[in-house]
Amino acid sequence: MLSRCGLRTLFAAAALALAGCTSPHYLQVDPQITADIPQSGGGQEVTVNVVDERESEVLGTRSGSAMSAAQITVNSHDVVPKLQEQAEAAVRRMGFSPTTQPSDGRPSLTLTLTRLDYARGDGVPVLGEAVLEAVFRAEAVNQRNTYTGTYTSRRTQSYAVRPDQDTNTRMVNDLLSDGLNRTFRDPELGQLLAR
Repeated sequence: MLSRCGLRTLFAAAALALAGCTSPHYLQVDPQITADIPQSGGGQEVTVNVVDERESEVLGTRSGSAMSAAQITVNSHDVVPKLQEQAEAAVRRMGFSPTTQPSDGRPSLTLTLTRLDYARGDGVPVLGEAVLEAVFRAEAVNQRNTYTGTYTSRRTQSYAVRPDQDTNTRMVNDLLSDGLNRTFRDPELGQLLAR
């Protein structure tokens, strides 16, 4: 039979385990473009801007329940500068000279993160499933010409043990990186900027 002290220890351990399951995850992502990017520029300046148009910084919850305290969050002030850095690097690899300063008549590229979701899927018994989706919109403008593309990246990950913060960070990083790769592999973007 457990003593009072032993019971207290057991309850404290159970509370900590439950707290670990319900604690929020604030992910600090660092996506990277790894794709080959079509080159079409000749050194022209292009204004590059990144916008976060998500309805919420909360991607979802670890349990799949909307009322759960185990929220997964990617803050706009953290992700936008990293996306800006990658977008400028991609524009440079296209053969242009990126700048953040707008100017009349200068071609521009606006990259918008419109969606970043994390939901619980319908996994097979015993296994859980995380379903992630990221959607980017890129708008290239040159004179009176505009080209807009929408690029969706999805990932479904099965798991026996619910992902921890490091695993969730890695999954969201991979998702955003794939979305960026899809975006900047589109040759139409560079071709319009080069006109």
